Amino acid sequence: MVQTEALRRTALYQQHADLGAKLVGFGGFEMPLAYPTGTLREHLACRDDAVVFDVSHLGTVRVAGSAALETLQQSLCNDLSKVSPGRAQYTQLLNDEGGVLDDIIVWWVTEDRFDVMPNASNTERVVAAIGGTDVTAGRCVLAVQGPRARERLATFAPQAAAVRRFTVEESTVAGQRVLVAGTGYTGEDGVEIAVDNDGARIVFEALLAAGIVPAGLGARDTLRLEAALPLHGHELAADITPLEAGLGWVVGWDKPSFRGRDALLAQREAGVTRSLRGFATTSRQPPRDGSTVLSDGASVGSITSGNFSPVLGHGIALGYCAAPRGVEPGDAVVLEIRGRGVEATCVPLPFVEKKRS
Repeated sequence: MVQTEALRRTALYQQHADLGAKLVGFGGFEMPLAYPTGTLREHLACRDDAVVFDVSHLGTVRVAGSAALETLQQSLCNDLSKVSPGRAQYTQLLNDEGGVLDDIIVWWVTEDRFDVMPNASNTERVVAAIGGTDVTAGRCVLAVQGPRARERLATFAPQAAAVRRFTVEESTVAGQRVLVAGTGYTGEDGVEIAVDNDGARIVFEALLAAGIVPAGLGARDTLRLEAALPLHGHELAADITPLEAGLGWVVGWDKPSFRGRDALLAQREAGVTRSLRGFATTSRQPPRDGSTVLSDGASVGSITSGNFSPVLGHGIALGYCAAPRGVEPGDAVVLEIRGRGVEATCVPLPFVEKKRS
């Protein structure tokens, strides 16, 4: 009999259960997929007002000491010298071929302390690459997102609400010492709050009391797709490079050394053979991962993420197509979804622009 590893639970598991959340396994954790109001309403609440996601399944790897900066500079592709303590930076861990092993946010907390935030299932891989200490189990991370996120947070935690985009600051929320970063994964404004497990329930309940709606991973995925934000395992993978994903800006080209640099330089010189594209269907049917993209009856690519867009009211998808003579915005294509051809158009990204508060 094969035994499966038990799912881990965040410190807020009981709060999610008490709210009636549908709990599912994700990245080794038992996480809320949606609450009784449903993914559609949670999604629209984030676009129109403010929601809170428990994203404690994401990893936190603490790298500290006098050698921490150099270690991360050698290990990750972006250039931390472009920022400074008190800032956050999006970056990636690459393999020797330039493929993306994980995409990561680095919180540069103090001069010699970095909190590196990998995707849930990749935490061990990141620790193996950069060292440091996995402190995931001791804290919760709450993502407060939406055009009114800061306004609602400011009613009881004005200092935390004022943390600027891609800035990291220590603060207090509901009497709890926290670390706040102006980051998120929805395409909307907001902050992410890291709090020790002992204070997580207090902070979470204070957010709900301020009128911030709890939202699950279902809405987080449809929101990031509308914003055309890549998901590891879909738009990013060990056989996909940042250049193919349209993320050349995340590469610190002036750094003398980092893993995958030579491969990326060669690809930049030769040009990519596939590029990430966005597609909109004419129906509500959601495109699915793996669907073939057809142009004039010939296969030119495949879908990596697809779903129904609650804001636009039709299907949207991201996928890789041949480059440089593939499809471009404005071109008509057919998506082969479960053996049926669905008409679609290649469109500019993102699908939905951020709503200003």
